[in-house]
Amino acid sequence: MPEPLAAAAVADPVLSIREVSVGYRTANGEVDAVKDVSLDVGRGEIFGLAGESGCGKTTLAMTVLRLLRPPGYCKAGTVQLAPKTGAPIDLTTADPERIRRVRWRHLSYLPQGSMNALNPVMRVRAQMRDVMEEHSELGRAEIDRRIPQLLGEMGLDASVANQFPHELSGGMKQRVIMAMAVALEPDLIVADEPTTALDVTIQRSIIMSLASLRDRFGVGMLLITHDMGVHAQLADRVGVMFNGQLVETGDVRQVFKDPRHDYTKRLIRSIPTMEVRSEAVIPQATPAEVPR
Repeated sequence: MPEPLAAAAVADPVLSIREVSVGYRTANGEVDAVKDVSLDVGRGEIFGLAGESGCGKTTLAMTVLRLLRPPGYCKAGTVQLAPKTGAPIDLTTADPERIRRVRWRHLSYLPQGSMNALNPVMRVRAQMRDVMEEHSELGRAEIDRRIPQLLGEMGLDASVANQFPHELSGGMKQRVIMAMAVALEPDLIVADEPTTALDVTIQRSIIMSLASLRDRFGVGMLLITHDMGVHAQLADRVGVMFNGQLVETGDVRQVFKDPRHDYTKRLIRSIPTMEVRSEAVIPQATPAEVPR
């Protein structure tokens, strides 16, 4: 079993996760989904979290966002957010009202499945307005002025504000959610599989938009995806999760050039290539490595 890694030193971390463990209570006993994970995300950095489905990536994201629901629970550890202004916030112990004030203003979320992330009976303008009215002191006139500007920054026409979600393509819905996520210029965005279910041309466009968000707003980003190709294009640093543990972290170029952990090597070799390979490259857990 791989040993959990200590967090690498980051000069100005916006997110600090320390020794977080998460379990799920089931009828057959407790399952450990995240085991003693520590990592930092720097301000203005994109930190990629990789690993196969079921390795604990989304569970860790839900813990950071305080969206974990029973039977899941945080067994141990701390998650600290450091806003640009004000004191650091312990997201594991803050009361629900404090968490509500943190969301959107300091901490935003790009969920899996943009197709279902928007309210189907509300126009885009109303949904964006709700976020800004509830989580800032902006007036209605200022909000209505900013909505077309935000949509434009995501490559969308201002007329999208008057449309319902069913009138938009998957890529357009994803861009609307991205506009909402940066509306209040948060310190950190948690992006969970932001390119899932999008065709390759739209994926490329979304990747470029995410990089632009980091460059324009200086926002830190925890990017969660099993797609190592996305990490190679977008992340500054990458961490690899396996069976609930963080088994390798490093600069994305260093990890791709010289991976240290065997599972990381197999993940990288699973990226499609024009080369002919004679050996199996799909990363698979041995029976001893699969949690029971």
